[in-house]
Amino acid sequence: TCALPIYLNNAIKAGKNILAEGAQGTMLDIDFGTYPFVTSSNTITAGTCTGLGIAPNKIDRIVGIFKAYCTRVGSGPFPTELFDADGVLMQKEGNEFGATTGRPRRCGWLDLVALKYAVKVNGVTKLMMMKGDVPSGFKNIKVCTSYDYNGEKIEHFPFSVDSKKLKPIYTEFKGWDEDISKLKKESSFPKTFMDYVAYIENELKVPIAIISVGPDR
Repeated sequence: TCALPIYLNNAIKAGKNILAEGAQGTMLDIDFGTYPFVTSSNTITAGTCTGLGIAPNKIDRIVGIFKAYCTRVGSGPFPTELFDADGVLMQKEGNEFGATTGRPRRCGWLDLVALKYAVKVNGVTKLMMMKGDVPSGFKNIKVCTSYDYNGEKIEHFPFSVDSKKLKPIYTEFKGWDEDISKLKKESSFPKTFMDYVAYIENELKVPIAIISVGPDR
């Protein structure tokens, strides 16, 4: 293992590019995730330093990857989880089943409170939105912008997420019926879709550099 930081730091010194891909998601981080429903390691950007032996000041770009909606595998808090037909449709259209186990993933509307938290603790400099095509066909699309926590409106991610005490507060958008999975230019996207993207980008104050609208390259 000692050879790894030497190799990587020599590569950085030589001006080579290094791409580190984080495993799992921010909310599964052992220190900053929804404990105890977490994994056994640091899944946030800081894990790059502790896992590879690279100093924090050597990282110049941090790309956050998120879906146009939310999913979670297994147990744990999920404020925007859907238990209705919309949730079933989202699961089906997004093929939200474990690649190895086939276990269905829990699905729900995009949670901007959680996403803002993830952007903050990771130091995200640009974003990529995946599965933008999945919400197609929904009459209305919702985005969680704050929480009602014990009767108090909060806009930060609470230390203890108790689903019984917490209710999501939504902003609603008009959906789009078009199949956007084959589109390749921003100018081709329906206005309602781009309004959705623009709202997310404005709320997060981080540019969405790439939008994925299907599994193909």
